Amino acid sequence: MTVRKPIILAIDDEADMLETYRSVLKKNYQVLTAASGEAALKICHSQPVSLVLLDIRLPQMDGITVLKKLRDDEPNLNIIMVTASKDVSSAVDTIKLGAFDYVCKPFDVKELLALIEKALEKQALIQENLYLKESLAASSAYHDFIGRSGPMKKLFGIIERVAPTDSTVLIHGESGTGKELVARALHQQSPRANKPFIAVNCAAIPENLFESDLFGHERGAFTGAFDRKIGKFELANGGTLFLDEIGCMPAPMQAKLLRVLEDQVIERVGGEKGIPIDVRLLSATNINFEKHIQEGKFRADLYYRLNVIPILLPPLRERNEDIPLLIDHFIKRFNKTLNKKVKGLTQPALEQLLAYAWPGNVRELQNMVERLVVLATGPMITPEELPLIPKRSSHDKVAGSLKANVESFEKDIINIALDDHQGNISQAAKDLKLPRTSLITRMKALGMEYSEK
Repeated sequence: MTVRKPIILAIDDEADMLETYRSVLKKNYQVLTAASGEAALKICHSQPVSLVLLDIRLPQMDGITVLKKLRDDEPNLNIIMVTASKDVSSAVDTIKLGAFDYVCKPFDVKELLALIEKALEKQALIQENLYLKESLAASSAYHDFIGRSGPMKKLFGIIERVAPTDSTVLIHGESGTGKELVARALHQQSPRANKPFIAVNCAAIPENLFESDLFGHERGAFTGAFDRKIGKFELANGGTLFLDEIGCMPAPMQAKLLRVLEDQVIERVGGEKGIPIDVRLLSATNINFEKHIQEGKFRADLYYRLNVIPILLPPLRERNEDIPLLIDHFIKRFNKTLNKKVKGLTQPALEQLLAYAWPGNVRELQNMVERLVVLATGPMITPEELPLIPKRSSHDKVAGSLKANVESFEKDIINIALDDHQGNISQAAKDLKLPRTSLITRMKALGMEYSEK
């Protein structure tokens, strides 16, 4: 892994001085240079500068003015003032304005390098403290959930009451609402927290491998079974097994899963004896189970056994007040991972995002914010940088149920993606930022026809 060198911005109107900085610093740092205050401010707005070397005497905008502007924009940025010996009193005054320290021309190279290292160490300490504060804030956000709206407070209360039990839980919610986060929160607050948490995406398992994946198999049980395999139930023994998209489970496996839930005993494929297990089962779905049961696609008795405690996740459109919190959270995350310096959205831009229905929920919002941070050209994201997104309207709210309107909107979005790729589901799924299996599952739930392209 390549370690990124700190970026130092040297500001001086003398070309020879800038060349000296480049020569002295290039071994250990990335060096950017600017001959004026205006040019320096533009660089600081577009680059993650670690430290600034700032000459006090600059044409047009002097060094003290530049210092004040930099401190306003970047209060944690370390700035070392560079001055001629006759301007020492002015340099001392700049420390009161927020400069880290100063050096006099002509400077001693070793002294300058030592001062730079000291400043960067201080900055690293500040960043570490900020990280710890953010980590503490994140931990108080409740198990990776971000939200303080009424629906989320209600959800947190349900998790608190359900987590200590061993009851089976069926988590209902649209794609992208955070069903696995709920499952992990239930596990982390349960007496099983120090035991395994095993998550399984039922939509991603080929039908002929379902039994082996969940229950394991013995060596020689079938062609290709060269060794014994431990299944997910055994791996989760003593802990929690989370079956996501359980509506995709084939009918033969549904009967076997029901038997396991009743007896707490599994049998590996090709095995001759039962293996007792102690597993709490959590599952999740985004399908209409009543419809699936009526159509004979899911066993009613298994559904009742799974749905002992139902937990319904609110879609993002029902907790609008959480959207600014989520946007801020994702901007901070992507600033770190992408080495960007986006501060937020302008109010008009935020209002546009608040007016959107978010059919893909938090996952869609996260992908949107990542795109905006990547493409951002300044510290604030403006409406011009947003993609064209449809607004919610009062007509949408009254022309049928909320569910019907949302499903109709989802169908339109999916059909547009499929049309763009001549019906290719894999390519459409990439555009929609979904796994291929999840898109197929959603199309089935919406009653959409599809071909395996």
